[in-house]
Amino acid sequence: MATAKVGNLGQVLVDGQGRTLYVFEKDQGGKSSCSGACAAVWPPVTTTGKPHAGSDAKASKLGTTTRSDGTTQVTYAGQPLYYYAPDGTTKGSAKGEGLNQFGAGWDVVAPSGQKVEKSGS
Repeated sequence: MATAKVGNLGQVLVDGQGRTLYVFEKDQGGKSSCSGACAAVWPPVTTTGKPHAGSDAKASKLGTTTRSDGTTQVTYAGQPLYYYAPDGTTKGSAKGEGLNQFGAGWDVVAPSGQKVEKSGS
């Protein structure tokens, strides 16, 4: 995990390939509320090892949680992380920012662990 400047959102959390990462407002207690059709659109960021922090991401905020299917999902500041499928592998794409899908909002994440909400959208 690292950070990168993404559009007018400022520095946000990205993976090692520069793909933007998101949090789901419906998630509670560090557990994912997104599976099935939701996970097809918002794939969870999974790992088979310990996640590593890169530039400006804080290693102390990185962690993992076990999903209902048994896979290990990466968390940041206790929040499960996701990709947005329509972003594809494009660095700097944040098409999912501010969307309300599957019962709650989706936001990119600041290095502090707080969600970044784009104003005026």
